[in-house]
Amino acid sequence: MDITSRLEQIPVSSFHYKLLVMAGMGWMFDAMDTGIIAFVLPVLMAKWSLTAAQVGLLGSIGLLGMAVGAVLSGAAADRFGRKMVFSVTLLIYSVATGLCAAAGSFEVLVVLRFLVGFGLGGELPVAATLVTEYCPSAKRGWFMVLLESFWGVGWLVAALVAYLVIPHYGWQSAFIIGALPALYVFIIRLSAPESVRYLIGKGKVEQAHAIVSKIEQSAGLEPIAIASVMSQPEQAQPRLSQLWTGRFIRRTVMLWLLWFGIVYSYYGIFTWLPSLLVGQGYTVLKSFEFVLIMTIAQLPGYFSAAYLVDKLGRKPTLTIYLAMSAVCAYYFGQGGGATTVLVWGSLMAFFNLGAWGIVYTYTPEQYPTSIRASGTGWAAAIGRFGGMLAPIAVAYMLGGAEGFTKVFGMFTVVLLGIAVVVWLLGEETKGKALDVISE
Repeated sequence: MDITSRLEQIPVSSFHYKLLVMAGMGWMFDAMDTGIIAFVLPVLMAKWSLTAAQVGLLGSIGLLGMAVGAVLSGAAADRFGRKMVFSVTLLIYSVATGLCAAAGSFEVLVVLRFLVGFGLGGELPVAATLVTEYCPSAKRGWFMVLLESFWGVGWLVAALVAYLVIPHYGWQSAFIIGALPALYVFIIRLSAPESVRYLIGKGKVEQAHAIVSKIEQSAGLEPIAIASVMSQPEQAQPRLSQLWTGRFIRRTVMLWLLWFGIVYSYYGIFTWLPSLLVGQGYTVLKSFEFVLIMTIAQLPGYFSAAYLVDKLGRKPTLTIYLAMSAVCAYYFGQGGGATTVLVWGSLMAFFNLGAWGIVYTYTPEQYPTSIRASGTGWAAAIGRFGGMLAPIAVAYMLGGAEGFTKVFGMFTVVLLGIAVVVWLLGEETKGKALDVISE
């Protein structure tokens, strides 16, 4: 039996949950940093007298960094390994976040936010690839959506920091707290395993065998002797250009449109949300309170998607959650009293973040091991361009009495559009081994 087959047959054990928590903590810290800038923007807008265009640039420049980081780190992870790139990108964004606290001008903050985005954009697809390559087929969707749920926890931490810390200690304190993940890098370096599939692809069979044997022992299985697996051939190395060959072109088109649309809607909505609520007449503190409640609503969205993604499948669950996000965005954009805004906003967060969990499950499943991180990184990078455009588009649509309604009407159309794309072009991957789906 070859090593990847042994890996697929290992039942879910403490190893898988430890890996989930380890990668998930990095995910949580990423989300905390992304959330912090959304809550800091209304404060800086008043303190530095920023224009709407400047606020849009601050929201978008991090996305440019994320696009560059996703492409470069994806290629680096396929060449040098998932573990090293995961650690380095986490360190970059943590240090850059801490330096944001010392930014004395708009221009300096723009540069630092680019660096933060570079690290953040690099870490996410690599972490997703690493966890994907270790999960058993039957539970891969469950684990990947749970991994994405740490994003909701991170946003919740950011909302609590905004609600409890910023009003008393200033906006700089939020960035100082955001720098703490730098310490987490040492834990990753000590405890994270390298991807077994990556090691095999590089011909490092002995290292791959040692890792799988250790996991088998922790799951109560008897490891196979090293002599039985040393003859395993090194995997062929597909070229990155294969993303656009007949074998993968449909998947690449679907993923790039999906990522562009979901990132466009997510960053357009949630980066601006506290400021949009202030523009509707709520105080800064009340807007923070509303966003905190909406953030809590993300968590059951993740858990419901985690349950359904291995029951109904990736394609139908993702289509449903995207379509429901569109419906909620439409009704949220109609405004109304505080209760109406809170209910539709919470439901919008529920379905939108549930969809995100499925996207991170679905994307790495589309490509073979040798270009999986690169393929995931390119899809994420295309999405970041959507995220760059969205905050600027919102800034220019806000003028006039109907600006709020027009903004969410636009997001309704985008979310419905990508739901149709997934339904028409998506291929179901539920329960299939990675080596089978990527062929």
